[in-house]
Amino acid sequence: FRSGGHIDQSDGTAWMGFYCLVMLNIALELAKEDPAYEDMAIKFYEHFLWIAVAISGSTHGGIGLWDEADGFFYDVLNLPDGSTLPLKVRSLVGLMPLIAVETVGQTTLDRFPDFAHSIQWLCRHRPSLASNLASTEIPGYGSAHLFAMPTEDRLRRVLRYMLDEAEFLSPYGIRSLSKVHETPYELILGGQHFSIQYQPAESRTHLFGGNSNWRGPIWFPINYLLIESLRKYYRYYGDAFLIECPTGSGNLMTLKEVANELSRRLTRLFLRDEAGRRPAFGGVERLQHD
Repeated sequence: FRSGGHIDQSDGTAWMGFYCLVMLNIALELAKEDPAYEDMAIKFYEHFLWIAVAISGSTHGGIGLWDEADGFFYDVLNLPDGSTLPLKVRSLVGLMPLIAVETVGQTTLDRFPDFAHSIQWLCRHRPSLASNLASTEIPGYGSAHLFAMPTEDRLRRVLRYMLDEAEFLSPYGIRSLSKVHETPYELILGGQHFSIQYQPAESRTHLFGGNSNWRGPIWFPINYLLIESLRKYYRYYGDAFLIECPTGSGNLMTLKEVANELSRRLTRLFLRDEAGRRPAFGGVERLQHD
C-alpha cells in the first residue's frame, strides 16, 4: 500500500502451522530409527503452539486473526498509525486454519516418552501456550491429544460458514470465495480502491489468468486438504461431534460424514449430469461431446 503498513495473513499463518505439524510427523517417523529426531519433534510441536496462540490473539497484545463477533478468521492490516483493520472477506483465507490439525494417540506417547513428557509439562506449566491443545481419553485410542488452531467452539462456528450453501458449499465442493460476495467487498485505503467479488466458473477478469481460484471456483487441492482435516478432527471428536450439513437443513452429520459428502460433491465435477454434460468442461462444446 502506498500508505505503508503490513498485513498479517490468516492463510499464511495457517500454512506455517500446517508445516510444523507435517514436520512433527516426519520427525516422529524418523525417530523410530534414530532417537535424535524426538527432540526435533518436540521443537516443531512447540513452534506450532506458538503459532496457534498468535493467530488466536492470546499474544501480541491480544491482536489475533480471529473475529469473535463474526466467528471467522480474517487477514488483518496493521497501519502506520498503529491501528489495525480486519479485512472481512470470507474466503479460503479464513478456512485455512482448519487444515493445521493433527492427533497423537497412546501408541505414540508410549513410544516417545520425552515427547509425551514435553506435552504434560507444557499443559501444567504453560497453560496459555497449551490452550490450543485438547486432550481426552478415547476408547481404543488411549490418551489422545489434538493439535489444532481452532478450539471446538471456533471449529463449529467456521464450519457453519463452510457448510452453508449460500456461502462456501457448492454442489461441487467448497468455493474459494463465499457467494455472499456477489455483492463486492470494497475498501478504500491511502487513496487506493480495492475490491473483490464472487464470480462462479470462469472469472471475468484476466488479472489472475482468467479462471481464478480466488474468485469462487473450486480449488481442488485445498478441498482435498479440508477433507483430510475433517477426518483428523473426527478421529479425535468421534460421533459425539455433530454439525448441520448443509447449514440450516436440520440434517446432522459427523465430521466423517461431512468429509464423505464433500468428496461426493467434488466427484460431480467430472460426472455427467441429467443433461449428459460434465460440469468441469463448462461451455466448451468440443470437450463436452467430442
